[in-house]
This record gives sequence, structure tokens and C-alpha cells, in this order.
Amino acid sequence: MIIQGKCHTFGNDIDTDAIIPARYLNTSDPEELARHCMEDADPTFAGRVQKGEIIVAGKNFGCGSSREHAPVAIKAAGVAAVIAASFARIFYRNAINIGLPIFESPAAAAGIKAGDEVKIDAEKGEIVNLTRGETYPVAPFPPFMQELIAAGGLMPYVARKVKVHV
Repeated sequence: MIIQGKCHTFGNDIDTDAIIPARYLNTSDPEELARHCMEDADPTFAGRVQKGEIIVAGKNFGCGSSREHAPVAIKAAGVAAVIAASFARIFYRNAINIGLPIFESPAAAAGIKAGDEVKIDAEKGEIVNLTRGETYPVAPFPPFMQELIAAGGLMPYVARKVKVHV
């Protein structure tokens, strides 16, 4: 899996309320959530982000509540991947479960600047900053996780596996 896009950067401890404020949790419609993605961290983000772009953040991205609305909002906004120095564990699981690729790399999070173009090779375990000519290591996704993300998340992945074995 190769992902390439322009980066939007955020700091440390971006919690789920900054990703999708609680005042919008009266809906689970992904398109409505996307309109308010990152609103409390950057009110202009949802209007600027383009399909295929990448969020880069510091440590503890996705801390706070366990709501799935946060990764859903990010994915529905068109974000292709999230790179962070570290993730809250529940956010990590929720993101993978809905098919949002996330990559933990302290070096990439520190080296990538807003507007940089990066290329992520999930199989090889490498993030290349095309703007700065730098390469950062990241743990490669095992094949089953690549399949799960390519399927669109856990539910579509399981549905495909059940159909195959029925």
C-alpha cells in the first residue's frame, strides 16, 4: 500500500473532542462529521483539506473518549492517512477498524512540516518526505492489516472472509 499526499500538521495531545467536537455527535453521518473535522484544533481544516492528504501530529493523537466518530470524521474528510509520534490505543484500534491507515513514527512527526509532500510505503515500512528529501522508519503493516484497510475496515473485511468460506 502506497499513500502519497500533502501534509497538515497538528501538535501533541489532539483529543477526540478536537478531532470531532462533542456538539456534533448527534449524528453518525460521515459526511456531516467530515464538515466539522478538526474544527476545534483548526477551524479552517475541513474547508481546506483535499482528498488524499495526510494529517501529521505529535504524541498521543486521538486521546480522550473511545468514540469511533473521530476516525470516521477524518476518513470522511478525505484524509488518506495519519502519521503521529504516538496514538491513544483506542483511537489506533478504531482507526484500523474503520480502514483509516495510521502510522506511528516519532521521527516523521518531528521532521514533516505543513505543506510537505510525503509518500508512505506501508509494506516496506518507510515514510519519504519528498519535499525535504528525508526518509523516516515506520513499522510496516502486516499483510492482514493491509487487507483489512484495503477492504475499508473490519466489517467489510470480515464480510469478505465469511463469503469466501461459506
